[in-house]
Amino acid sequence: MKLRTWLAAGAITLAAAGGLAYANRLEILAMAARAQRPDVAPNRPVAWAQGPAAAPTGERPPNVILILADDLGYNDISLNGGGVANGAVLTPAIDSIGRDGAVFDNGYAANATCAPSRAALLTGRNATRFGFEFTPAPVAFERMVGTQAEPGALVKPRFFPDRLKDMPPGSTERGPQAVDVLSMPAAEVTLAEVLKTRGYHTVHLGKWHLGGKKGSRPEDQGFDESLGFMAGAALFLPENDKGVVNSKQDWDAIDRFLWPNLTYAVQFNGSPLFEPKGYMTDYLADEAVKAIKANRNRPFFMYFAPNAIHTPLQAKKADYDALPGIKDHRLRVYGAMTRNLDANVARILQALKDEGLDQNTLVVFTTDNGGASYIGLPEVNRPYRGFKSTFFEGGIHAPFLMRWPAKVPAGLRYAHPVGHVDIFSTAAAAAGATVPADRKIDGVDLTPFVTGQAQGRPHQALYWRSGQYKAVRDGDWKLQVSEAQNKVWLHDLSVDPTEKRDLSAAQPAVVARLRAQLRAEDAASAKAIWPSLLQAPVFVDEPGGRKHKAGAEYVLWDN
Repeated sequence: MKLRTWLAAGAITLAAAGGLAYANRLEILAMAARAQRPDVAPNRPVAWAQGPAAAPTGERPPNVILILADDLGYNDISLNGGGVANGAVLTPAIDSIGRDGAVFDNGYAANATCAPSRAALLTGRNATRFGFEFTPAPVAFERMVGTQAEPGALVKPRFFPDRLKDMPPGSTERGPQAVDVLSMPAAEVTLAEVLKTRGYHTVHLGKWHLGGKKGSRPEDQGFDESLGFMAGAALFLPENDKGVVNSKQDWDAIDRFLWPNLTYAVQFNGSPLFEPKGYMTDYLADEAVKAIKANRNRPFFMYFAPNAIHTPLQAKKADYDALPGIKDHRLRVYGAMTRNLDANVARILQALKDEGLDQNTLVVFTTDNGGASYIGLPEVNRPYRGFKSTFFEGGIHAPFLMRWPAKVPAGLRYAHPVGHVDIFSTAAAAAGATVPADRKIDGVDLTPFVTGQAQGRPHQALYWRSGQYKAVRDGDWKLQVSEAQNKVWLHDLSVDPTEKRDLSAAQPAVVARLRAQLRAEDAASAKAIWPSLLQAPVFVDEPGGRKHKAGAEYVLWDN
């Protein structure tokens, strides 16, 4: 490891020296990243804790399975009338969760990027209430994304080195451990902790991305067992594996950062890193099926959070080969990843049936945010405008499905806006658990609304914030504010759900009222635990990798 550290330091120093071509500097920095990769042991079996040999007598509370996809676009599931490549890739298993239960037509992610969205989902609280406002990322990532624009970019990103002094101690050091410092506060109470008060066994599989320091890890935040990775992404297979097909977006700084820096590795309950067995999403589903079987005779909560279909774009060759009709290579890889995700959701649903658990298991499927601009595919969030990192509907209007045959009627479509925070309260109520009374809980129990026992809207208003960029949906009015651009967008979603007509100039009184609500929400929020280090443009109507026309709309995303 000392040799690796010496090589990394030497490579970084060489790259910083003048006189090297841009491409050569990138390759040297990639070499430095590979030199700093942690050691990863060979695959080893995972021994899941076994529940009782026989099922208890009497009434049993429902099991809860939360399936959280990663960067899945609204248009990526066929239930929403689309599907990847104009329906060439269908998602029957994911669709079945909504078909056999409830579809929330106006379901919203809690944020437009990974980590704050996950924090809100697991705590039932807007993540800005406890300062977890930005997605944890290494300083090297922030610097690369904040300084390297796409070729021919109309708007350049910015990196703020003067803010490094305000970062938490240890978070600016080199090495993979530095980002672990950027963690959700240990004092936050997660859904796993709440359900444990009712005797639930709690299991996490896949991506965590809420910090890796003591107190914030999954095993410290209520999960009895955790198999996955702490970072925001991971390789699905080694880059040169014979069973993988890769798609690289070389024009994108995020993609250029991920390939040399990510590992093909997981850990179990904080163990040293070891290799998964096979394609990552398959492996996590394999283990989910085993964990369901191990817990069949006791109530359990499973948080299944694969990194599919986040970049790097890596498809299993068998899935790629099954889609010969898609001619565009990148779209075919993306479609193959979506196909694989759906197949593994099917395996989890089948495991519930095999164990006789499907009728009394609450299954929720959603995604952390909209599909990303940086994959270069324009259709992922249609019919909505915008991408991940924006508060246009494409960035936050998420697939949101709930199945609980014992309680929720099949075939229900629910129109009023709901959010990720509601999953916390809904699952807690289903289990008969009490939510914390010492803090503001933003979520509400959705079950009475879908069963007809409660009328009206679960929420009058929903809020989003990422630094200077913020949004509110109040009733059917939605306002976005970009302070850095001195710009607002106002849309009436009752008549303009795809946000094509900005009414801000025509409705100044509505703008003023909603801006006042945003100020009040800011006053009730906490200061960010760490500052944003970058501000990058995200175009609204066209993805990355394309030449944008002068005057094209964009937002400035802080992270």
